[in-house]
Amino acid sequence: MSILSWATCGAMALTGPADGPPSAAPASVASSASAAASDLATMTARWGRRVVVDGPALLGERAALSGMTRQGSTSVGGACRFVRTADGFIALNLPRPDDVASLPALVGTHVDPDDWAAVAAHLARLGSAEVEDRAALLGVAAARAVPTAGGGRPVSPARELARGIPRRVRPHPLVIDLSSLWAGPLAGSLLAMAGARVIKVEGKGRPDGARLGPAAFFDLLNHGKEMVEIDFNTVEGRDLLVALMVNADLVIEGSRPRVMDRLGIDPVDLANGGSSWLSITAHGRHGDAANRVGFGDDAAVAGGLFVAGDPPMFVADAVADPLTGLAAAAIGAEMLGADRASVVETPLARAAAWAGGSPSTVEVRDVGSGRWAVGVGDDEVVVAPPRSRPVPGRAAPTDHDGASIRAEFGAAPT
Repeated sequence: MSILSWATCGAMALTGPADGPPSAAPASVASSASAAASDLATMTARWGRRVVVDGPALLGERAALSGMTRQGSTSVGGACRFVRTADGFIALNLPRPDDVASLPALVGTHVDPDDWAAVAAHLARLGSAEVEDRAALLGVAAARAVPTAGGGRPVSPARELARGIPRRVRPHPLVIDLSSLWAGPLAGSLLAMAGARVIKVEGKGRPDGARLGPAAFFDLLNHGKEMVEIDFNTVEGRDLLVALMVNADLVIEGSRPRVMDRLGIDPVDLANGGSSWLSITAHGRHGDAANRVGFGDDAAVAGGLFVAGDPPMFVADAVADPLTGLAAAAIGAEMLGADRASVVETPLARAAAWAGGSPSTVEVRDVGSGRWAVGVGDDEVVVAPPRSRPVPGRAAPTDHDGASIRAEFGAAPT
């Protein structure tokens, strides 16, 4: 039953107003996470160790490790908030200093970026679509709060973009993890649990931004991966990147399409050489939104996954990230067990749209001492706080394995 899983997994405790009851409305998300976890177990067993995880519980791991709590119309992480516009609401995500600095350009006039009341007043005069378009041009993450965003709920969180040549299934496949932050690293870590060799690639001078966040959370998602730093602006660096990719069974990649275009790398060409490609972007590799910036909270809103209201509220903690990471791990495991290479995308917004469903209307009751409960059949279940899997150990520092990887894949030392 989805409401039982939702109440006990920790994600419900992260959803709703800070000074009121947690929200049972997005309970169907727990069922989707459970389905993805079941697929992961099935697919990993076909070529490696069967990976069993509590899918819904993954939605609250970062909050559990960092002590974050629900904040209603402000995201659990604090960087994203619902802002009223002339015709509705928009989720505006400002996790980076450059995003905050872009606020005057976003509102179209001089304004102190630290004067949020003034920023909000200017945004209230603009339409949601106009704000979203301006944000896209500025490289700022924003999404209109439209319940039916994306034309309805997709039947799958993923979409196959191309088929490649036949490939050999290996019990210890090589996975090149070019992703950062949450979704892609989570997918890579779950594949590592199944027995894959995972090499995490970071750009020289541009390490994974999650290294600056809660250390325990970064360790949880990246422990056991080999680490290499590559300067993509050099011939040697690009040669090493290509060498890793052509030897990989699977490449996990999370940048906007223009990044690989600039490097001259085509996922379809790699699939035609036998390496599968799993793309985890905010809005997909094709279409008008392909190069839009997006993170877990705003991408969830883009997929229609939020608690409706005035103002709307966010679901769990950057919910599109762990949902996509879990779903991508199951899909990546399937790709590693397939006899033909392919190119598949699992956009954050699509995964959020897939995971959503009809809102639950179960009553949430105050049972005292700061606790809340929901009725499940004849029983009453207390809403549980978020929890995390044990952190297995420290992740390796940047380029910890660079020398050995360069030697193995034939690139000269940098």
